[in-house]
Amino acid sequence: MSVRRLVPALLPALLAASLGAPGRAQNSAAPCRLCSADSAASQAARSNTPLRLEVQGRLEFDKIVFGGLGEAQVALSPSGTATISGATSASGARAMPGSVLIRGEPGRAVRIDLPRQVQLFGEGSGSIRIERLVTDLPDFPLIGTDGTLSFRFGGDLRVSGDGDGAYRGSIDILVENL
Repeated sequence: MSVRRLVPALLPALLAASLGAPGRAQNSAAPCRLCSADSAASQAARSNTPLRLEVQGRLEFDKIVFGGLGEAQVALSPSGTATISGATSASGARAMPGSVLIRGEPGRAVRIDLPRQVQLFGEGSGSIRIERLVTDLPDFPLIGTDGTLSFRFGGDLRVSGDGDGAYRGSIDILVENL
């Protein structure tokens, strides 16, 4: 799994223009809210809060009985509900969605990206794939007031061919501060 942190750059810009009447002095002691040391320090502290991603549970489709003719699909929702279709007659009772815990700055918006599909490889020459990874994340995820955000994810597993065995793969999850 990879975690990448996006550190926003603070680019203060000053525009000096004399908008007053000629010969009239402007108050040059007025503070610049964009350029104040307190604002810059708080922004720097905010962007230095590290994001940490912890895998709480692996995505597990368990056992699938495949008929061998055509294609089978097992859809596993983030809530743990498994639905089978196609050339399969059974799915294991221990299918589990994956779960992730993200730690970061409380109240901070984050972007979480999962791959479109994941190729899984077995001991032999066969391979299967997980398509359409889905999560229970809201449209605009935020780190909670306790500094954590947790979510679960599932996906659609597609099986075809004659590849018996145990299949494994990895899912790269990208998390960035906004």
